Amino acid sequence: MSERSPAKTPRTLRARVRAEMTEEIKTVARRHLATDGANLSLRAVARDLEMASSAVYRYFASRDELLTALIIDAYNTVGEAAEQAAAAQTAPLEKWLAAGHAVRDWALANPHEWALIYGSPVPGYQAPADTITPATRVLLLLGAILTGAYEAGEIPAREPLAGRFAQELAPIAAQYSPGMPTRVIAETIAAYFQICGAISYELFGQLKNSVEDDRRGFFEFQMRNAAATAGLTGVQ
Repeated sequence: MSERSPAKTPRTLRARVRAEMTEEIKTVARRHLATDGANLSLRAVARDLEMASSAVYRYFASRDELLTALIIDAYNTVGEAAEQAAAAQTAPLEKWLAAGHAVRDWALANPHEWALIYGSPVPGYQAPADTITPATRVLLLLGAILTGAYEAGEIPAREPLAGRFAQELAPIAAQYSPGMPTRVIAETIAAYFQICGAISYELFGQLKNSVEDDRRGFFEFQMRNAAATAGLTGVQ
């Protein structure tokens, strides 16, 4: 006799239904990002789902709670895309380029979610602490690529940084590895800002009448320049 699957308990069924309903609410909310931006209305989401607004509040207590869920999902999905792309490569520069292209590809496919996490701050919204770890996935990936290249001798030692900002970044460098130059961390953060800025500049229409046919190539040019600035060998 074949073994039967264990019967689902009412608690298990409720949990599954709740998870499915939560995902459905978030899916509808993402569609509203395209028309309303971050100015989400739980009532509007409920209306699209043909639910009473009070029912939606059983899943998300407020608009901010729903926004937080969307923000965490967005950061995690773009972070996962970058991590998977980098993992498929071996050389540091190729990991760097693959990660950057994956972030850009995700942004072009999900422009409204990109705007939610990298666009203008949402008025009145204060991101809670549980957004921090998802928000740093891409940054930490770039940092891991650069620090790994430095430890492998592929980034040459250079003049130490000076200034108050270098003192502020020193503890972060020490967390990566004892003796890690603060410059590597500073260049990681600067490159991350440059990559995100380049994507936003393209996504929000600022490349019109300049680069039209090969924006991917122009983006790679910018990533290679960022890598060269950070000291990755064999870039120039």
